[in-house]
Amino acid sequence: MRILFTADPEIAVPPGEYGGVQRLVAQWIEEARARGHQVGLCARPGSTARVEAFFPWPGLRSQRPADTGRNAWALLRAVRRFRADLVHSSSRLLYTWPLLLARVPVLMTYHRAPGLRQIALANRLGGRLVFSGVSRYIAERGRAGGGDWRCVYNCIDLAEFTYQPHVPDTAPLLFLSRIDADKGAHLAIEIALRSGRRLLLAGNHSADAAAARYWRERIEPRIDGQNIVYVGPVGTAKKNELLGRSLALLVPTQCDEAFGLVFAEAFACGTPAIGTRRGAVPEIIDPGRTGWLIDTVEEGVRAVSRLGELSRAACRQDAEERFGVPRALDAYEAIYRELAPAA
Repeated sequence: MRILFTADPEIAVPPGEYGGVQRLVAQWIEEARARGHQVGLCARPGSTARVEAFFPWPGLRSQRPADTGRNAWALLRAVRRFRADLVHSSSRLLYTWPLLLARVPVLMTYHRAPGLRQIALANRLGGRLVFSGVSRYIAERGRAGGGDWRCVYNCIDLAEFTYQPHVPDTAPLLFLSRIDADKGAHLAIEIALRSGRRLLLAGNHSADAAAARYWRERIEPRIDGQNIVYVGPVGTAKKNELLGRSLALLVPTQCDEAFGLVFAEAFACGTPAIGTRRGAVPEIIDPGRTGWLIDTVEEGVRAVSRLGELSRAACRQDAEERFGVPRALDAYEAIYRELAPAA
């Protein structure tokens, strides 16, 4: 089958330190090629993913209307040049509208909450279109706009994460995410201090005014280098190290997570997770098996006290069974065959 993948133009495929969607697309591409598919890619100029054909986006900003128009027609030209059987899009839905009019099969994957008006309009265009969400939470949100929706969970490269079957009882808790109010870094600090546990804070913090004030007023004064330690931004190798030596991942998000990839990464290392009942997090954490779900700081403190009830082996097993790249491609291939049965 000839599959043309797309990713938004702001970040290359694969990305550098940050770019979760682009990293996922790179993993899908590698697995699809390993299965014998011919793969093309529309992405930011300079992308280095190994593909049979690369088509750089002419417009580099997703939110600029002129770039949207240029990229939509560039995608149609790429489909024709590559002779694609279908397009698997992780970029803007607007880019696919010429394809729908031309009856090119499209799988549109949403990694965040979808815009229902655009979905409704795309459905009116007809064509061969299937939507997928990276969680049931996202798929359910999308169904309100109509169309054929599926859920295919996000995936991780299990080879990048080392299973650590044992950590000492004195191992620290780990907050690994963007350090802002939405991700609940201040709550993680409060839970750790009230639990008498050391906390490592890993991730970047924005320089915009609101985020800078949050960092300056609510996070930085709590960092003492002993009980609360700021590690800074981390790449894959450092992430693997931190997760592997932590007692648990603690990310009490205050926003509706589309998926929560860091939880799956923690499980791959054998590390249980504590998260809030927001968005897709209740789908990812299995309470009593791979972690605990909380709503308050008090519940967070109780969850920390019950970490000894969880099995690190069960966490790794869950990662292998639900979040490996082959499992995701199995699900996507089934959709590909529906969209392009003659390919």
